[in-house]
Amino acid sequence: MIDGADRESTLSGYRGQIKENIEYDAFMSNNSYHDRELYHELYEVICEIVCVKHEAVRISGEIYPYELVKERFLILNSSHLLYVIECMQNTVVKINNVKAYMITALYNAPSTMKHYYQQEVNHDMYGGGWEEKGIT
Repeated sequence: MIDGADRESTLSGYRGQIKENIEYDAFMSNNSYHDRELYHELYEVICEIVCVKHEAVRISGEIYPYELVKERFLILNSSHLLYVIECMQNTVVKINNVKAYMITALYNAPSTMKHYYQQEVNHDMYGGGWEEKGIT
């Protein structure tokens, strides 16, 4: 069993690793207050998932082993968080459980981000996106 001091050290280590992975300090010093708030919320969700041990985590209605989710959250970087923020800003449907949506978006970010941006480029270049944006 981990005693209080060891647990606190472990949690502090995870929080530091997450901050480093997502370039938290650089983002906080170079962006607007609104953007910093959104980024910080995602940071807190990541920390909660990583630092609070569960048997399993529900993502998109499916049950995933905690260790798998933790591993995925520990590889998130700043690009993933910016992608999640952009996706949430572009969502026009009502999100009833914002935290669950954020967890799902963060979990899926490493496997969906590149395809999302490739689709954006394809749309802009070949699907009329440039005309929609007034670029010709």
